[in-house]
Amino acid sequence: MDTRPYISWELIGNFMTDAFVAAGVPREDASLCADVLMESDRRGIESHGCNRFKPIYIDRIQAGIQKPVTEIEVLRETGATAVLDAHDGMGMVASKRAMEMAIAKAKSCGISMVTVRNSTHYGIAGYWSTMATEAGMIGITGTNARPSIAPTFGVENMLGTNPLTVGFPTDEEFPFMLDCATSITQRGKIEYYARNGQDTPAGMVIGADGSAMTDSPRILQALTSGEAALAPLGGIGEELGGYKGYGYATVVEVLSAALQAGSYLKLLNGTDAEGRKQPYHLGHFFLVIDPEAFMGLDTFRRICGDILRQLRDSKKAPGQERIYTAGQKEYLVWLERRDKGVPVGEGVQRDLLAVRDYYHLPYTFPFEN
Repeated sequence: MDTRPYISWELIGNFMTDAFVAAGVPREDASLCADVLMESDRRGIESHGCNRFKPIYIDRIQAGIQKPVTEIEVLRETGATAVLDAHDGMGMVASKRAMEMAIAKAKSCGISMVTVRNSTHYGIAGYWSTMATEAGMIGITGTNARPSIAPTFGVENMLGTNPLTVGFPTDEEFPFMLDCATSITQRGKIEYYARNGQDTPAGMVIGADGSAMTDSPRILQALTSGEAALAPLGGIGEELGGYKGYGYATVVEVLSAALQAGSYLKLLNGTDAEGRKQPYHLGHFFLVIDPEAFMGLDTFRRICGDILRQLRDSKKAPGQERIYTAGQKEYLVWLERRDKGVPVGEGVQRDLLAVRDYYHLPYTFPFEN
């Protein structure tokens, strides 16, 4: 049973918005950034929610490696494509602009793709694919990230956790939403383990000597120093298909860098040649497909829904009560948390208080009583 205290969505949303504004983010952009973080917690993906508010966004703005005001430049544009430069501003702001452009272009052309260069962490990838599904379209997005994954048969962290996220509109109450990293786990999950005093399960991270690492704080240090790497989906070597996760991570890396002439691999370390902090210069891509350009949205929704229902109704393994399809568990978490708010552990509580006190914001949280 989860014994963590809850903060209402209204309170946490207002607080993060005001804190972003205090950090220099324009209010409309600040509200968007707060909503992206809350959406992650609404879906139960706590590794990318309020857990990351301070260390990934506020701290980077304060360190001068992420700009609070996002100046988006359109470098190239056609009827179905565009390349944007975010100039190291807020990744969520650039991503919203990119997905809005992709949706509009797909409505006109049937399919579109917009890429972004020189960006920063864009939050939960599923937020952007959901924008497409809510518009009745298929949404596919991915982003590269600071090096974390070792290639198959290697131990050096070369690729980011590089999510490849796909959303389909359905005739059900929730879309199909496959939102996951191309590694077994992601850095954000290890940050979550570290904040809560938990070890990382063996097999998710390998050290430079090829042995498993489980000490979460030590892993975070080792990932940064290059002394550890995450295993790709499928695990180490080829026996369980680790080369597949390695391959998909590479696909995302290429699509996040080559189409927009952006940074990649070790260039995303967040440090310069002298080891000083610098912007991460991440790249994203947003691919949108309009079912109306094929056999129609209603037909797509119905067939997609039928496929998902048949999968969930298939024969279950002994001892298992139900089968899920992608996006269903997140929808169920949202139903459970809708009226309760977001649960916050001690680490997140400390972060919220630190940000509040730093900016002298007039907030009191329930966990302070």
